[in-house]
Amino acid sequence: MNTVNVDFLFDFGSPNAYLSHKLVPGIEARTGARFRYVPVLLGGLFKLTGNRSPFEAYAGIRNKLDYERLELQRFVERHELTAFTRNPHFPVNTLQIMRRAIAAQREGVFERYVDVVFAAMWERGLKMDDPQVIEQTLAEAGFDAGRLATLAQQDDVKAELLANTQQACERGAFGSPTFFVGDDIYFGKDRLRDVEEALHRVAARGRA
Repeated sequence: MNTVNVDFLFDFGSPNAYLSHKLVPGIEARTGARFRYVPVLLGGLFKLTGNRSPFEAYAGIRNKLDYERLELQRFVERHELTAFTRNPHFPVNTLQIMRRAIAAQREGVFERYVDVVFAAMWERGLKMDDPQVIEQTLAEAGFDAGRLATLAQQDDVKAELLANTQQACERGAFGSPTFFVGDDIYFGKDRLRDVEEALHRVAARGRA
């Protein structure tokens, strides 16, 4: 039976993308599916779609942000994601770490890069738009930080990140995390249960 792939469109600047990332291994184990991580630039996606972050969009709505924080905490507790912490530097400009994600794909170190940078953002609370912090974090984790920095400045790497972001918009995405099971779109960490149910349906059809 062919493995079903889920496209996971993400930006490190999204805490909900981090929380989703932590649940992906369990979903893969239960369904046999594989999540393909697609780096996109959330700021670029917002510009393409006219979207804004919840921090901006809900700023003038009484009680809304407090409720969003409550739901996030409930999610964290439900799934025992005890390593999660709010980043004191939020919002962080993720352009450089997202370009390095494309570079990491080309260098064959993408999966570990994703783990390290998500942890830096949402477990260690580091300022991951500071070039020195980025370089130190990656070097400490054993990456060739200089090589990734050099690749991140190449035109084709920059173009690939922009192309990923443009394609995400054309597919219907407007934020991060976004998931695609085939052509079906699911947005947000709270839709992971729907993603898993969709994967079970696909698997059932394959066995029929």
